[in-house]
Amino acid sequence: MKLGLEEGLQAVMKVQVTPEMFAQFGGHIVHPAYSTVSMIYHMEWASREIILPYLESHEEGMGIDVSARHAGAAINGAELTITARITKIKKLIIHTNVTVYEKNRLIGEGTVTQAVMPKSKISNLLDKGKEQV
Repeated sequence: MKLGLEEGLQAVMKVQVTPEMFAQFGGHIVHPAYSTVSMIYHMEWASREIILPYLESHEEGMGIDVSARHAGAAINGAELTITARITKIKKLIIHTNVTVYEKNRLIGEGTVTQAVMPKSKISNLLDKGKEQV
């Protein structure tokens, strides 16, 4: 990793809720509101944005843990702010706290943990997974 990655660094994303983000299963909309799946996707994305400038060309980040609480509904067109902040770095394991707000209203919160490792190691792990199928 490049120098400079430290606790307290953060990334902020702005997202507008669209119908593609609604809660749905098998293509059937359960309710026209921001889904937990979409929220977790955005939490992981914001956390990834923090580490990207610090990855060496031979490195990649891989999510290893997510914890989330969906605290409120957000409807079509809602403007969301997703903020990820590094809370702990231990070796090449990066822990972030993430919040999702619509204006001053909490929509969700959680944690995302990523491991930074050589791309070759990730390829080897994926190849081993193919062997087990």
